[in-house]
Amino acid sequence: MLAALRGGDRGALARAITLVESERDDDRDRAIELLERAHEHTGGSIRVGVSGPPGAGKSSFIEALGSRLADSGMRVAVLAVDPSSPISGGSILGDKTRMVRLSRHERAFVRPSPTGGTLGGVAAKTREALLLCEAAGYEVVFVETVGVGQSELVVADMVDVTLALIVGGSGDELQGIKRGLLEVVDVVGVHKADGDRLELAKRARADYRSALRLMRGKEIPVVMCSSVEGTGLDEVWDAVRAERDARDLDAHRRDQAQRWMWRIVEVELHWALRKDAQVAARLVGVRAAIDDGSMSASAAARELVKTFLG
Repeated sequence: MLAALRGGDRGALARAITLVESERDDDRDRAIELLERAHEHTGGSIRVGVSGPPGAGKSSFIEALGSRLADSGMRVAVLAVDPSSPISGGSILGDKTRMVRLSRHERAFVRPSPTGGTLGGVAAKTREALLLCEAAGYEVVFVETVGVGQSELVVADMVDVTLALIVGGSGDELQGIKRGLLEVVDVVGVHKADGDRLELAKRARADYRSALRLMRGKEIPVVMCSSVEGTGLDEVWDAVRAERDARDLDAHRRDQAQRWMWRIVEVELHWALRKDAQVAARLVGVRAAIDDGSMSASAAARELVKTFLG
């Protein structure tokens, strides 16, 4: 599988990502082996997180910019994360249908993935999928997140540059993108800056420049752009490249890897606890105690952890 995806087989890359997303025990072991073997081929891409409130046009922006980069000879991958239903677990997975041109480009790979209810606006295995895209030789990897919220800061822990898209005239420019993201965003794109929205975009650009200067104590690039007219896309990309080039990328990625180690530890412990036979046996009584009100959820959680630790 690794040889095939290294050779440019997009189908092999898709199957590899499906493998790392799987929750089956035998698949998890194979996924870890695949990632270990792929590790030496990772680290060479420009990793860009794209966030923004619903309606900001994240997918259309990524298709426009991604197509332009692919047309110039670069290989572009997009990991577009779709929200999952907390009831059925189902996901719309519509991003590929919104990026028709890019998904058909010979130098592009578009992969919609469900969040599986994961907080943070990115799928639980998005970072592993990103590394596989790098191993497959993609020079730019976009991670499109679900929306905007405090919990979505997790995207900043897997990319080199965080780009936030906003739209002027939405009535909540400084509310539509939360303070937490403003504290880590590297570039702001004022999208849909065309036609009768151009003046609104100019005002939004001025507002964001002022707000970010006050909050961050430095200038953050705020660039107007339009996917429809194709304007400002090169300027946004130049800002992304400049922000990436200005930082100590090795140190940045080392810090990210340390934080992701602990995230993965939490996930692994969760699965180990859920599969433990003693925990499963104790769970029956704990659930009954919660139902009859004799035990609080906090006490029940502690009881299960104590059972797991023996």
